[in-house]
Amino acid sequence: MRPGRRRSWLRKGALSSLLPPAWALHLCLQEEVRAGTLGPGPYGSWIPNPAILGRNGAEAGDVGIPEGEGAVPALPERIGSATSQSSAIINDRLQELVKLFKERTEKVKEKLTDPDVTSDDESPSPAPTAPPPPPPAEAPPGDKAADDEHYCEMLCCAFKCQPWMARLKSYQFPSSIDPLTNLMYVLWLFFVVLAWNWNCWLIPVRWAFPYQTPSNIHFWLLVDYLCDLIYLLDIIVFQTRLQFVRGGDIISEKKAMKENYLHSQRFKMDVVCLLPLDFFYFKVGVNPLLRFPRCLKYMAFFEFNNRLEAILSKAYIYRVIRTTAYLLYSLHVNSCLYYWASAYEGLGSTTWVYDGEGNSYIRCYYWAVKTLITIGGLPDPKTLFEIVFQLLNYFTGVFAFSVMIGQMRDVVGAATAGQTYYRSCMDSTIKYMNFYKIPKTVQNRVKTWYEYTWQSQGMLDESELLVQLPDKMRLDIAIDVNYNIVSKVALFQGCDRQMIFDMLKRLRSVVYLPNDYVCKKGEIGREMYIIQAGQVQVLGGPDGKTVLVTLKPGSVFGEISLLAAGGGNRRTANVVAHGFANLFILDKKDLNEILVHYPESQKLLRKKAKKMLKNNNKPRDEKGQPVSPLIIPPKPDTPKLFQAALAAMGKTGGKGRLAHLRWKLQELKAMQTEQVTAALPLAPELELMSNLGDSKTSLSILPFAFLQK
Repeated sequence: MRPGRRRSWLRKGALSSLLPPAWALHLCLQEEVRAGTLGPGPYGSWIPNPAILGRNGAEAGDVGIPEGEGAVPALPERIGSATSQSSAIINDRLQELVKLFKERTEKVKEKLTDPDVTSDDESPSPAPTAPPPPPPAEAPPGDKAADDEHYCEMLCCAFKCQPWMARLKSYQFPSSIDPLTNLMYVLWLFFVVLAWNWNCWLIPVRWAFPYQTPSNIHFWLLVDYLCDLIYLLDIIVFQTRLQFVRGGDIISEKKAMKENYLHSQRFKMDVVCLLPLDFFYFKVGVNPLLRFPRCLKYMAFFEFNNRLEAILSKAYIYRVIRTTAYLLYSLHVNSCLYYWASAYEGLGSTTWVYDGEGNSYIRCYYWAVKTLITIGGLPDPKTLFEIVFQLLNYFTGVFAFSVMIGQMRDVVGAATAGQTYYRSCMDSTIKYMNFYKIPKTVQNRVKTWYEYTWQSQGMLDESELLVQLPDKMRLDIAIDVNYNIVSKVALFQGCDRQMIFDMLKRLRSVVYLPNDYVCKKGEIGREMYIIQAGQVQVLGGPDGKTVLVTLKPGSVFGEISLLAAGGGNRRTANVVAHGFANLFILDKKDLNEILVHYPESQKLLRKKAKKMLKNNNKPRDEKGQPVSPLIIPPKPDTPKLFQAALAAMGKTGGKGRLAHLRWKLQELKAMQTEQVTAALPLAPELELMSNLGDSKTSLSILPFAFLQK
């Protein structure tokens, strides 16, 4: 078939979709006869024209066959291949014609049954696509060679690696820093707190114990001034770049950030921390007490605690470690004071002071532990100084120890608050079931539900956690958790995006135990289910226990019940949880409240629901597959009364019109039988129509008189 004629036929196919099937098929066959593709065949049928087949076969045979001796193909093979090609072309055309018939019929039915359905002509045309961006210009060969020079060999592979010096030079320090979310700032605070801890822990040790000597004074001074450098960088580089909130706006202007820091209380404390009292070293010597102002940078320590707890998933562990560090630091300071008091009284002068034997720090620390925790068994003080010092130690120890115990209790209580709530709910439920004498099987299932829900979710009700958040934040969390699943539901595809967002906030999570019925056949459907975790099985069959299909995470069922009306919202099968299943549920009431504000989406959902219900109500074969309808229905049988009349005419030997008609029918039947037994080639249009319907319709359903027109 020539391409020009094929385009002409396709243009006519659009017009033929408006005609009845018989008329359209008649036009198709007339087009083929007029073009010379079909010719008269045996028994009033139509077959491909041999002249056209020979020419098409020659054209097909010229491709890929070299000229010369022995290159001439056999004519019967060419005619046979061309016959198949022509039959395939007619088959494709009639398939397109039938497809157009079906589409036109569906559109007419939808317009008659649902007046809200809009036509295809009203759909907006798609926006023109932007031209693709031009390809990037190729780098010069010299630059490419320079980039490929640096590789990092690791095990058996070589990775391209940019030199660290080049990366350091190309790094640009940010002009403003968000103190709440910037992890780089949290890392910098760690180094500041590390320098602060050096001063807080080692200044008392160097002052009380004889650990700072002229031989190691250079090491102490080197670390001291390194900590001072960290303090100075924190003031100049970081604190002047911190963003702040003023009047509800986040200020990131460089001048405004600097002025905000210079007028803050923290700037004053940072300046006091760096008072240059070290110049007194030249007059009184290297006295560690002159560095005591360095311990006043406590604001950085508390800020680091807040930022670190915000990014940790289990912040209570850090709180326990921090509270323990408070207790250890109190004992550390007390041990330093005890050694200073012993040195003041004289080492070994009385039984109460340190005798100077063994490791001085460990022995003094042991004495501080026994004093602050009030274990007892300490030697009695002898002098007035020792008595006053011991009394102050006891009072301080009782106060500090009680504070530490109370803070530790709060930390542990906050860490186990959820577990305590879970235990209280479970105990109350068990007490209720025992009071009303609930069977043990039901009690065990309730306990199992509590345990699995707590282990899988870490809470019993997710809505209680999100109820304190603003509506916008709850929507953001719902989008991150549920949008990927809901967007894959075929029922909601094409709906308003804001409607999907509103629907996400109405989803609620429910846990089902193994063998729990999610829904039963025949009950009224008021919910749609989305599988978040686990599996469910759809049961059916005569006994209602045959597993028809197993649905996995991400699957959706029950969505038709949300929009079905007129009794179509009853469940059609039993759905059972195969194991522990966590499902999202959307109530029909919530969906109706949402659709009030989205009328276009409501029309689209109603249209899809009707289409789904129609597909579910189609007849199905023994395997559950939908049965495709016949394109041309089989011819009805001859009425029995007419058959009796023909038989009577045959017996009496009449020669009227009935006898003549009976003779014609017998002759037609004999010709068909002879055609099948002789295995003659079937006319392409008859073979096509029999294949097109995917049915067992015999060839006699097509009248030969219609094909001869």
